[in-house]
Amino acid sequence: MKLHVTVVEARNLPAMDPNGLCDPYVKLHLGKQKGKTKVVKKCLNPQWSDEFSFRVDDLKNELVVSVMDEDKYFNDDFVGQLKIPVSQVLNAENSALGTAWYPLLPKSKKSKIKDCGEILLTVYLAQNKSIGEQSCNCDHATTNVRKQMDSATSSPARSFSDRFRSPSPMRSDEIASSKEDKSQAQKFAGRIAQIFNKNADSASSTSGKSVSPSPERPISSKYEVVESPLEGQSSAVPFEEIMKTIDLKDQGREVPSDLPGGILLDQLYLIASADLNSLIFAPGSEFSQSAADAQGTTELQQGPWILENDGESMKRVVTYTKAATKLIKAVKGIEEQTYLKADGKAFAVLASVSTPDAPYGSTFRTELLFCITPGPELPSGEQCSRLVISWRMNFIQSTIMKGMIEGGARQGLKDSFEPYAALLSQTVKVVDAKDMGSNKDQALASLQVESQPDWKLALQYFANFTVISTVVIGLYVLVHIFLAMPGTIQGLEFVGLDLPDSIGEVIVSGVLILQTKQVLELISRFMQARVQKGSDHGVKAQGDGWLLTVALIEGNNLSAVDSSGFSDPYVVFTCNGKARTSSIKFQKSDPHWNEIFEFDAMDEPPSMLDVEVYDFDGPFDEAMSLGHAEINFVRSNLIDLADVWIPLQGQLAQACQSKLHLRIFLDNTRGTNSVNEYLTKVEKEVGKKINLRSPQTNTAFQKLFGLPPEEFLINDFRCHLKRKMPLQGRLFLSPRIIGFYTNMFGHKTKFFFLWEDIEDIQQLSPTLSSMGSPIIIITLRKGRGIDARHGAKTQDFQRRLKFHFQSFVSFGAAHRTIMALWKARSLSPEQKVQIVEEESESKSLQTEESGAFLDLEDVNMSEVYCSVLSVPSDYFMEIFNGGDLDHKVIEKAGCLEYSNSPWELEKPDVYQRQIQYKFDKHISRYGGGVTSTQQRSPLPDGKGWIIEEVMTLDRVPLGDYFNLHMRYQVEDLPSRLKACNVQVLLGLAWLKSTGHQKRITKNVVSNVKGRMKVIFSVVEKEYLSVK
Repeated sequence: MKLHVTVVEARNLPAMDPNGLCDPYVKLHLGKQKGKTKVVKKCLNPQWSDEFSFRVDDLKNELVVSVMDEDKYFNDDFVGQLKIPVSQVLNAENSALGTAWYPLLPKSKKSKIKDCGEILLTVYLAQNKSIGEQSCNCDHATTNVRKQMDSATSSPARSFSDRFRSPSPMRSDEIASSKEDKSQAQKFAGRIAQIFNKNADSASSTSGKSVSPSPERPISSKYEVVESPLEGQSSAVPFEEIMKTIDLKDQGREVPSDLPGGILLDQLYLIASADLNSLIFAPGSEFSQSAADAQGTTELQQGPWILENDGESMKRVVTYTKAATKLIKAVKGIEEQTYLKADGKAFAVLASVSTPDAPYGSTFRTELLFCITPGPELPSGEQCSRLVISWRMNFIQSTIMKGMIEGGARQGLKDSFEPYAALLSQTVKVVDAKDMGSNKDQALASLQVESQPDWKLALQYFANFTVISTVVIGLYVLVHIFLAMPGTIQGLEFVGLDLPDSIGEVIVSGVLILQTKQVLELISRFMQARVQKGSDHGVKAQGDGWLLTVALIEGNNLSAVDSSGFSDPYVVFTCNGKARTSSIKFQKSDPHWNEIFEFDAMDEPPSMLDVEVYDFDGPFDEAMSLGHAEINFVRSNLIDLADVWIPLQGQLAQACQSKLHLRIFLDNTRGTNSVNEYLTKVEKEVGKKINLRSPQTNTAFQKLFGLPPEEFLINDFRCHLKRKMPLQGRLFLSPRIIGFYTNMFGHKTKFFFLWEDIEDIQQLSPTLSSMGSPIIIITLRKGRGIDARHGAKTQDFQRRLKFHFQSFVSFGAAHRTIMALWKARSLSPEQKVQIVEEESESKSLQTEESGAFLDLEDVNMSEVYCSVLSVPSDYFMEIFNGGDLDHKVIEKAGCLEYSNSPWELEKPDVYQRQIQYKFDKHISRYGGGVTSTQQRSPLPDGKGWIIEEVMTLDRVPLGDYFNLHMRYQVEDLPSRLKACNVQVLLGLAWLKSTGHQKRITKNVVSNVKGRMKVIFSVVEKEYLSVK
């Protein structure tokens, strides 16, 4: 005997999260057996439609249904629960409670939340499908009882079909039978079956097609019948007719968000969304069979689409055999496809795949979400649609192999959907994103600003109760004055002053004054708004770089704040500190603008666009906000922004469900040169050469964090994320984000936030736990970085997230790069000036003789070489000019692949350049290389030069523990015309502590002394040969 439970949906759940929503799921317990539904994100009225079956061991057990709120970072919150005794289901009519709403109860009477919502369940008891299929050891009496129970039911195929078509488990022929006899027989049979239940359920089927569920885990009842109910069936109603039925039942449900496992396919196709839906999911589609062949799938059998929930949803079951791999043999897959949304334009199908024959196959299900939505409007007028396929693993039972299963599923799905995407692109034409971007002018050319005469606007603006009532009262008073006779002077009146003679006259005078004041304010506001109208519309952008164009089309359901029941809205767009303002629309709740705004060219791609809608009340009054929104270019697809409705946030906007219709375009007029120019600017701030990453590396970086294609990787550093325990990973830096990623034993931690979200960056001194490396603490602004809060170590009293990064392999380079990018992106001009002033003050403390022009750590310098060379100082300086002498000296010193940048003016009389080279094998058997920054400046008396150099070693053992600081001081000798004095100082800046500092220092000093001798001897020989 099994208890079948269908968790359909819930409603009116209490808000458990700060955003006013919750992430609900349902847990079911019957004895030692457990079940769990999928998690529905950000919803108070979730829908699951998940089915479970539990083996009944004791009629005294209770089915416990608990609704929980998922929390990734803390314990899940309890929402409500209910308990259903199994005996109650058994004693019910036909052993079924049917489909009914049950109130959820709090955990205790002391709970603050009393109203926990309701849940819709289908609960019924059923016997095994067929006794003849089981090798049962029960006695003859038990067999007769079971036969008697089976005689009251129809064939398994019909039973399965009927349950699949309706949420109620009962059939019409069962309802027509005698209820009393049947109820008594089932009660008696249930008690007899309980005695022999253990033996009956332990029997396994001899058929190779049946699947035996684990006794400790419930399995959905729909998997108990796999092939026999579907073979030979076909849908009697055409697929298009069924879709129309669902279209009529769809009540405006939103398209579900992508599953968290990742995106397998995201592409635009030149086909209508309804046609693409039919191509993929229609019964008998040739594409389905071709896709199965391309994916290596055999024995494909598609069941018919069956309406459920009174025609509100539709399901079908597809079975197939997956091809064998190197690690896993060929396994059978059972895929249940369910329509979550179908309104004729947007479609969402959830496919839940079970592979019970695979290793640990009973512990998980693979879920795929197919979302088909209309694409942006094409200039040619053709329809296009967007297909997004996302996935996730739904573990119905905990297992230590979770990480390995997820990794294998990820790679398997990737390999499986590559031929799927290739086949679909051959069947349907793909819309190129470049073509979409190139048609920006055509998309904006169709917009025309509505022009109305001033008298029509004035008539529309002043046609309200306040103005009309004031005019009527004013005319009434004027007529009264014309008809009335002058009164006698009395009281404090005198000639020319007529005071009110009663309380009624005082009230009438006050009303007239107030009404007149309001009318004058309306006239003043109207005239000022007319002056402001269209202030930024049509203003062309200036400069070359990243150009942002925003087209404001219309608004919908804007909040009414005026007494007239309307508002005077206008919109302000802000990006990178620059604002653009729209015109004012008088007395409109659904205004139409059709205005275009362009922002001046920016050197870096923007991260955020702030949108604020205000109600105009005059230039000197504080404007009331009707709603606001933020458009994140890092998380958004530019194709989607080409035509989008943006919902507004705020109390007034959310109450009215206000939204704006925008078209947003972001273009780069510099092309690929902008990346090189940006890296060059960052190199000056960092003081280190930054190489352009390969397209493959940038693509992998974009996929890792889900970034748009214009985002590129600047640098990445190995470090530890400090939480309760240090977590080793890599810190990724790009122009707009800073991200962290690690994969430790299958447990992944991944997050990123914008540079603009950072409020402060602090550096702490090294500690024992940080392995001798300084600690970088990044503090975000209040309310920012919510998606990355699982990586934060603490949260201060202002609710600001703090991230701790430590144990950098190369702390100096990482800290300088982070500070340079943060200053460039997030600091205001005032803050940048303040930091420059602080740095200049600290640098002014250094004497000019010290020559410490590089912004580096203080290093103890010691002399390693000093000699008088028979070479003029001007000729000696040729080894730093990148010419032939420079290359010859480097080659003789045992350096290969030498490259250098030209000298650039850093500040008055100070020049800077970068050089790179690799070591020859006789210099360093490990190979390796050097990245160096040099600064050149004259001596204070002008009779010589100072060369400062900071060298970073790459791919050298312990090379990441220190940096080399060198100083060359070249002076002319007055006593000798063609000679100069050269002094070389060397110091090591330790980035991490080690017990081998003395040994490393001795080795480095010895190597540098040898190199200096070689270099200076080559210079003298070259000078003599030229002379």
